[in-house]
Amino acid sequence: MTTEVRGQIVIDEKLLEMLVCPLTHDPLRVEGDMLMNVKWGIKYPVRNGIPVMLLEEAVWPEGISSLEGMKEKIAQEG
Repeated sequence: MTTEVRGQIVIDEKLLEMLVCPLTHDPLRVEGDMLMNVKWGIKYPVRNGIPVMLLEEAVWPEGISSLEGMKEKIAQEG
């Protein structure tokens, strides 16, 4: 279950433990109103209390403008 308190989502700890980045399978943490990949900085929105874990909806870290760009960075640094 997710709720929002002062612009920050509050997500059930057990649910957060189960959710991983669909691209890298790394864990996520709450970052404002988004879930963020702790290793790569990829962010996923939470809409109406539901995490949207689609790569098409991801917000890429600074300097990355596309899924292909993110894949290249992961291949180089991963």
